[in-house]
Amino acid sequence: MKIIRFFSTLFHAGVLILLLATSLNAVVPPQKFPYLNLLSLAFPVLMILNILLCLWWIVRGKERAIIFIAVSLLLIKPTGRWLNWNPKSTENGNVKVVSFNIKGGHSGLEKVYDYLKNQDADIVFGQEFGEEFDIPGFQNKVVDYPIVAINSKYKILKTGKIATSGNGNSFYADIDVNGKTVRCINLYLTPFAFDKKKVKPSEDLETNKTKIRYVLKRLVPTFKEHQPEVADIRQAVLDSPYPVLLAGDFNAVPNSYEYYQVSSVLDDAFVKVGRGSSTSFHDYKFPIRIDYFFSSKEVEPISYRVDRSVKISDHYPVIATFKIN
Repeated sequence: MKIIRFFSTLFHAGVLILLLATSLNAVVPPQKFPYLNLLSLAFPVLMILNILLCLWWIVRGKERAIIFIAVSLLLIKPTGRWLNWNPKSTENGNVKVVSFNIKGGHSGLEKVYDYLKNQDADIVFGQEFGEEFDIPGFQNKVVDYPIVAINSKYKILKTGKIATSGNGNSFYADIDVNGKTVRCINLYLTPFAFDKKKVKPSEDLETNKTKIRYVLKRLVPTFKEHQPEVADIRQAVLDSPYPVLLAGDFNAVPNSYEYYQVSSVLDDAFVKVGRGSSTSFHDYKFPIRIDYFFSSKEVEPISYRVDRSVKISDHYPVIATFKIN
């Protein structure tokens, strides 16, 4: 039994080390060491494993449970980027926004438009919009930049491209919201472009090894491409003369390098006001959050939710309200 306890303790310590190591993404860029970003993908699974192990130590009445739980308290903030328990705000927002990767409208643009029209939002950020993004009832549109678009009920004063590299895209639109100018940024970072058939696990060990190599071959170069892309985004936020409302598909999860770069200059709306799970991508049956809203202090989040009632894309729409101060 002693040797089982020893290896169990060692294993649990290893899980905690891996979880804590994801925080290094704040300072270690992918072009220097991309494998820390891989850990950020595994964070939910590792955290569940950590909780189960803590419960196991408690049931067995071992004092080491106190140590593991104490160390786990350091993971409350990173976990809050995936799951959160904020109370409902008593305030009302004055602008409602939706961010939605529509996957080229493959499920039918009319379904997408009907859904978005019924949300009665003021501004809609679209990603992977294909040939058009024209929601009925929205008088102002930015559709000049491939992949990313904005439909707005408020007047658009100025637009400009941000992205200088990668296979994604990003732009800003200065929007007059009730007399106050807000710089809205819509982004889509370079995708991994997985072939789903090559990712789905198999019963054959050798086949699975080949699939793992395929996944790593896609992930690592893409993480490296994200570094200059997110540098452009971060600089655009720092250079903005107006408060910023940023939305989009990062193709990166919380606790990743990309997340840390943006969250160093803007607030994550889900962390501030979100409740429940932030998972927004459902195609691989794995808890993945890659769609976000971030904002400046002057753009205060009031509510945030992921609408899992609709499946007209491989992403769920993200809906939020903000108060422009």
